[in-house]
Amino acid sequence: MEALTQTVRFNSDLLVKYDRPTPRYTSYPPATELHEKFTEEEFKAAIERGNAKKTPLSLYFHIPFCESACYFCGCNVIITGLKDRVVNPYLEYLFKNIERTAALIDRDRPVVQLHWGGGTPNYLTPEHVEMLWNKIHEHFTFAENAEISIEVNPRYVDRNYIHFLRKLGFNRISFGIQDFDPKVQEAINRIQPEEMLFNVMSWIREAEFESVNVDLIYGLPYQSLETFRNTIEKTLQLDPDRVAVFNFAYVPWMKPIQKKIPVEALPQAAEKLDIFHMTIDKLTEGGYVFIGMDHFAKPDDELAIAQREGVLHRNFQGYTTQPDSELFGFGVTSISMLHDVYVQNHKRLKDFYKAIDRQEQPIEKGVHLAEDDNIMRREVIMELMCHFRLDKREIENKYLIDFDTYFSEEEKGLKDLEDDGLLMNFPDRIEVTPSGRLLIRNIAFAFDAYTKEIQHQRFSKAI
Repeated sequence: MEALTQTVRFNSDLLVKYDRPTPRYTSYPPATELHEKFTEEEFKAAIERGNAKKTPLSLYFHIPFCESACYFCGCNVIITGLKDRVVNPYLEYLFKNIERTAALIDRDRPVVQLHWGGGTPNYLTPEHVEMLWNKIHEHFTFAENAEISIEVNPRYVDRNYIHFLRKLGFNRISFGIQDFDPKVQEAINRIQPEEMLFNVMSWIREAEFESVNVDLIYGLPYQSLETFRNTIEKTLQLDPDRVAVFNFAYVPWMKPIQKKIPVEALPQAAEKLDIFHMTIDKLTEGGYVFIGMDHFAKPDDELAIAQREGVLHRNFQGYTTQPDSELFGFGVTSISMLHDVYVQNHKRLKDFYKAIDRQEQPIEKGVHLAEDDNIMRREVIMELMCHFRLDKREIENKYLIDFDTYFSEEEKGLKDLEDDGLLMNFPDRIEVTPSGRLLIRNIAFAFDAYTKEIQHQRFSKAI
């Protein structure tokens, strides 16, 4: 499969028609379908099914603490400066979470991917990091070439901390830039001088991490086409291996901290589209491959290679190169994604602690993909999201259906998308056009059996 590097353009006249809230499809069914009737027994049965197949593992560990609030943030975080007073009990309960879940998982199942996210994982001291690292390795078997990554806040690391992480065994690292412009940084309460960001990158390169990812956000207050062009140019100077360029979702009814953002300073949809067009042009001209939605990678990066080879996948962490693994999430609010079961841990710290004190799995809700229809639709949606094309014949052969007959209602919806130049619907395949790649969530939405419910959910918009 050839790399997707065409110039991407979208007719702004269609913005009103298609710029509506849709899921990001890090899973199907979407996370909104998880419910509190799900039981611990269902989770344990799903683990046993994975044990029988010896399915490889991806592990995610959530460190929820941050020293200060970023006003744009949509993550589940706890703002506190108490340090050891919150970290020590959290690690105590997190260790119990690890021990009880690991006891259910076949030790022969190799860990091929590990990620620490947050919050701010580098809220932990080196001593805390090493304690957690040792506990994880005590209970799981790692593949020799496992991807081991961590997110860091560049405001709270120094050279020694970066080198410590690499020496311990982390081989991939990610940090958030959001925007280089001081006025934007001030408006979102995330002051990061340019010199600081370049220093952090130099330490990471000096420590010889295998891959570096940086995050940007467009749609923030006081951004314009020209100011964000400057951010992209400086990002190119940093020369990361991957760049994620997220669309800011202004959802103050869900994240009250966003009320601190001056809403009158937010760029409108048309300017955001111009910003994203420019971003795609500048990054692809700079040698990056547009992986999809909001991700870019160098051609020799694993994400770009996986897409070319047709094995790219998505899970609750976003795009991943490990399509055959099962994701287990540890810590407050973490999500596990097994083959036919998704579960989310309690979002509130006190509920997480209480469940563990009762010697239960700290599950708040989950969903069981009991029907073949869910599994099939998940494959259809993920193929479109990851590779911008779908082989109808492969779906027919795998699930013993006639594609056009089974999805006759969905095909009607595709006609409108095709007429607007977003896809080409052939008898044997669906191919997303360069313009349609910007609205791939809308195309995937056509195959979502939960659309009637989803229309009433408050998701972020595509642009």
